Amino acid sequence: MIRPEYFYDLLQKRGSDFFTGVPDSLLKNFCAYVTDTAPEDKHIIAANEGCALALASGYHLATGKTPVVYMQNSGLGNAVNPLLSLADSDVYSVPLVLLIGWRGMPSVHDEPQHIKQGKVTLALLDAMRIPYVVTAESEDELNKQIDYCYACTEKASAPFAFVVKKDTFAPYALKNKTSSDAEMTREDTIECIVLHSPKDAVFVSTTGMASRELFELRIKHGMSGANDFLTVGSMGHASQIALSIAMQKKDRLVICLDGDGAAIMQMGGLATIGVRKPDNMIHVVLNNGAHDSVGGQPTVGLKIDLPGIAKACGYAHTYSVKDAASLEAALKNALSEKKTAFIEVKIRKGARADLGRPTTSPRENKKAFMEVLRRNV
Repeated sequence: MIRPEYFYDLLQKRGSDFFTGVPDSLLKNFCAYVTDTAPEDKHIIAANEGCALALASGYHLATGKTPVVYMQNSGLGNAVNPLLSLADSDVYSVPLVLLIGWRGMPSVHDEPQHIKQGKVTLALLDAMRIPYVVTAESEDELNKQIDYCYACTEKASAPFAFVVKKDTFAPYALKNKTSSDAEMTREDTIECIVLHSPKDAVFVSTTGMASRELFELRIKHGMSGANDFLTVGSMGHASQIALSIAMQKKDRLVICLDGDGAAIMQMGGLATIGVRKPDNMIHVVLNNGAHDSVGGQPTVGLKIDLPGIAKACGYAHTYSVKDAASLEAALKNALSEKKTAFIEVKIRKGARADLGRPTTSPRENKKAFMEVLRRNV
């Protein structure tokens, strides 16, 4: 295994002292070390991977140095545009060190949303003509890869990628943790919403813990999960899936269970919802100020006014709550007002240690959900 501090020091010695990106579970130990160690002006957890590449490019323009950008391979989709139209040697020629978590690596069991991305990760890098290595598991070999990396970036003044397999980095626990005085967990919150919503309401839940908890709560209460679309991939896009369903199925209440990191990642979606104003949609953001499912690194969720942003975008009613009674009251009001509503619920970090994963496949979930939407209510 590679000690996070060892890799960090190797990068520092090469002058790469600026870090930005979106946290990933395979990189969580390294990301946690960077969060705890790097000065505040040398580390930015970006809204999305494209933003991270822009931040890194700006740092290079200002300093001439080679910054580091970290991401899960699922984030390559957000990164392709700036990699090819900004950093590429045929355009502005920006040297970057990319650190990419290889979810869905062939022959390694992973969740269904990562399978295709894992199969094509190296091919995508090849197609973009970005040189890369699969990160070594020994520190001696890593030294050679670092030499190769900087030889490439210095010669071409262009990106180079380290593709990181599971368990490459040695454990490191995040010390610099965000805190909240909220009373409820995410699971408590979802349970409250499910139990206080009409039985025919349909749910669209975001990537990560929220979808896993919604799935298990349906089982706990003997409810069908057919009313739920579990957006196990496509981070940041659950609200737009929910918006489109709400616009096409005006007789159905659509509740989007979003996360702060996901909402911030694609914040432009709030503007689209606010302008379209579907009367049958409630947008809930579960805000713990953290990328909870990939290591707990902080978001800016608790430092900004999400309900204020939603209000400015055109949502009819906005609420911010942090206890069960206030959440129940906000839901009651939103249901009675029948206007586009935004509810921020400030929650605690963390999840049950025994939290499982959906036992149905994405295709099975889609089929059952579409059958529910076809029915008259």
